[in-house]
Amino acid sequence: MARLPSTTWQMLAERPRDKELPRGLDAAWDAAVAVLVHLKPRRGRLLSRAARIVGLEKEYRDLADSRLREEAAALRQRFRFGRDTPRDLDRAFAVIREVAFRQVGERPFPVQVAGALALEAGCVVEMATGEGKTLTATMPATVAGWRGRGCHVITVNDYLAARDAEWMGPVYRFCGLSVAAVAQGMPPAARRAAYQADVTYGTNKEVTADFLRDRLSLGRLAGLPSAILARIVEGAGSGTDRLVQRGLASAIVDEADSVLIDEAVTPLIISGEAPNPEQVEAFRQAVAMAARLEAGRDYRVNLRYREVDFTAAGRQRLEDLAAPLGGVWRGARRREELMNQALVAREFYLRDKQYIVSDEKVVIVDEFTGRLMPDREWRDGLHQAVEAKETLTVNPPKDTYARISFQRFFRLYRNLSGMTGTAAEGWREFWQIYHMPVVAIPTNRPCIRRRRPDRVFAVEEAKWAAIVEEIRRVHASGRPILVGTRSVRASELLAAMLQQAGLECQVLNAVRHAEEAEIVAGAGQEGRITVATNMAGRGTDIKLGRGVAERGGLHVMATERHEAGRIDRQLFGRCARQGDPGTCQAVVSLEDELVVRHAPLLAASLRRRHGRTQREVTSALARQVFGLAQRRAERLALVQRKSVLQADHWLDQYLGFAGREG
Repeated sequence: MARLPSTTWQMLAERPRDKELPRGLDAAWDAAVAVLVHLKPRRGRLLSRAARIVGLEKEYRDLADSRLREEAAALRQRFRFGRDTPRDLDRAFAVIREVAFRQVGERPFPVQVAGALALEAGCVVEMATGEGKTLTATMPATVAGWRGRGCHVITVNDYLAARDAEWMGPVYRFCGLSVAAVAQGMPPAARRAAYQADVTYGTNKEVTADFLRDRLSLGRLAGLPSAILARIVEGAGSGTDRLVQRGLASAIVDEADSVLIDEAVTPLIISGEAPNPEQVEAFRQAVAMAARLEAGRDYRVNLRYREVDFTAAGRQRLEDLAAPLGGVWRGARRREELMNQALVAREFYLRDKQYIVSDEKVVIVDEFTGRLMPDREWRDGLHQAVEAKETLTVNPPKDTYARISFQRFFRLYRNLSGMTGTAAEGWREFWQIYHMPVVAIPTNRPCIRRRRPDRVFAVEEAKWAAIVEEIRRVHASGRPILVGTRSVRASELLAAMLQQAGLECQVLNAVRHAEEAEIVAGAGQEGRITVATNMAGRGTDIKLGRGVAERGGLHVMATERHEAGRIDRQLFGRCARQGDPGTCQAVVSLEDELVVRHAPLLAASLRRRHGRTQREVTSALARQVFGLAQRRAERLALVQRKSVLQADHWLDQYLGFAGREG
């Protein structure tokens, strides 16, 4: 490919992230640019530059600590006043490498330096599990802190935010920077102090919620100039004294595919109580009536889009059932909305899959990470419909004061970059939504993971029996096994089957999450069997116990394919880290949700061909069904995320809520 001048690449990438997505010919042009940007040779240049930076080590390794601090202070001054050059960045990373070795005992490898350079350039960096993303982020985060506007390092949970801030804190402080972490439950004064630090660790949920609360505090003030003017004129009464953040200058997002793609359209909402006894009773009545409707006759179920459509007979049946109730049931539109939510709750939202019941409350389970989300509720009455279905206390829907999707929020940062173990599959979306190229960084040591071909069974019963037998076989060799499931229900089912077979296992899911880090860290010990819901974003390395490598390393099994191939790869990436041996394999059935929902006709045809046989039915066609279903699921998810982003821009245009932060 012909090399384009750097100014041309800059021109191609100049569309700001927070502008509306292009349409028509502009969209076609942007898609063509995405291909050009993706083909730009980055990795080789980054590795060559990283080698030069590593070569500077001899200039700093013999310096006294006081002299090294002076060198860091001099560099900080250059970055602070915008007088830095590419050569200064090289020297800065070399200094930070030496500081990291002295303060935390780890000197970044050349591949980590290359990853840091890519982050500094605003890319999404793919680095395999166990390659040290936490240490890699310290280099660009330190430079961003030196620039004086603050840097947010986004992690996936409060534990990791606190751990990483404490773990990497000595590096930042040696370089003259302050570091802090934001966590759930912190009072406003502590939050404000944390955001005033040069480097602030926090979760996407906490940082976005603080942004929304700040916007509510500002009220009618739309931007920085008006806020400054109000502060001068009105003083403390302007609302600016209640702000906790100081702007959205720079962010480095860990597990970027999870935060920026999988959770992208999840809205973060600030809401308040809105008592409505009549509405609460209507939800109970809707669930009771839903039990009297029949699928196929009164309504049709669309598995792929998770929608319910009423038939003409169903509408008449609903009208007859609602006639004696009066009130909100008189209007046809409102009547169908209530019943639609009740039917969706019954057909698509299953206990121990999408949610659990804890302390007489419905608690949502994150389908991508397997974690509980106790502070989240489904919108538009769905949460109340699920509560009514479970015969729990139905809480009234809340009034929404402010809302923003995660993808809309992160597009507000002036400088955005990310890192994850699985980014390559999402390169088009990272460009289209965030204008960030993807760079795959090689592992420090060659990866010797062996991925075995998928095994396919006709029915779920046969699949689970084969999984238990495979676990028994591998366990007999002394190798540890990690089994990934997609739901709490599946993990508990497998745990019960293993117990019946006389095989002891550790279970990690949304119900049994208290010992998460300890369970994951110990999953590589000899003979250990660990059953876990979705492993993406766990944030804890699995290190092999003594003698395990000689036996073949960790064996990872997937009991279903996920709707995104990235998540399968994230699970498989838990084995064979840093040059260790390891194997992985998926064992699936033609009754799995993925193919039933996204390739229903082809899957049904194969099920008819094989019947209820218990034997393995693996074939090239059977495996292709799962690949086809995954591609369809990924395309559908992308369309939905783009639709949400367009809706966000519509709200901005007509309601004037969120704007760029200075």
